[in-house]
Amino acid sequence: MTSVTPPSAPVPPDDYQDHLGKARQYLRDVILGVNDGLVSTFLLVAGVVGAGLTSTQVLLTAIAGALAGMISMGAGEYLATKSQEEVFAAEMELEVQHLKEHRDHERDELRHMFGDMGLAGDDLETVVQIIDGSDEAMLGVMAGLEFGIVDTEKRNPYMAGLASAGLFFAGALPSVLPFALFDETRTALLVAALLAGFGLVIVGATKTMMTKKNPVLSALENLGIGIAGGVLSFLVGQFFESLIGS
Repeated sequence: MTSVTPPSAPVPPDDYQDHLGKARQYLRDVILGVNDGLVSTFLLVAGVVGAGLTSTQVLLTAIAGALAGMISMGAGEYLATKSQEEVFAAEMELEVQHLKEHRDHERDELRHMFGDMGLAGDDLETVVQIIDGSDEAMLGVMAGLEFGIVDTEKRNPYMAGLASAGLFFAGALPSVLPFALFDETRTALLVAALLAGFGLVIVGATKTMMTKKNPVLSALENLGIGIAGGVLSFLVGQFFESLIGS
């Protein structure tokens, strides 16, 4: 059998704006990890400062919250990604079985999906016949169209878990460090608010390099969510402090 050499990758024009590529599938981990660390840890320290804890008590609470969040985020992302990959693998095993035992039905499904995409008549039949001529092509197309599985979009469970854990902890640091440096809790909270707010602005603006949205609006949206949550958490802490203290 004569081997077929696949075509070489096309060279894009100089003014061609490329896609994100393999980093795209980890964008969620980056944004969610850092943002969750920034917001949740600041809300935690704002709440306990409002409740009247000392700087040392707030620091211990913040460290515990940062470590707990880091472990939870990492483990959660690892298990979720691993489970998703296992589901995809099981679906593809079943698809291989379907191609062997129910080829006509799979061909009809392929015809139906391409028909929904606008192909019709002889063009539709030609495309279906070409793809149906190769098991590998049939599996690849069915994986993408029927299950949304694309090899380049798959996520490594270990990478997803480590990225989420590390980025959460990095996002938590701006709300932890001030309480290690200042004895006055209100001063430490103000510094934490400024650092966390700066971090939220940076994350909000940076993600637009990938989402192509307005960086100013995205930064303000991110900051607004953090401010609203921080104020609410502080007020709730004060309410419980007054409730318990009375």
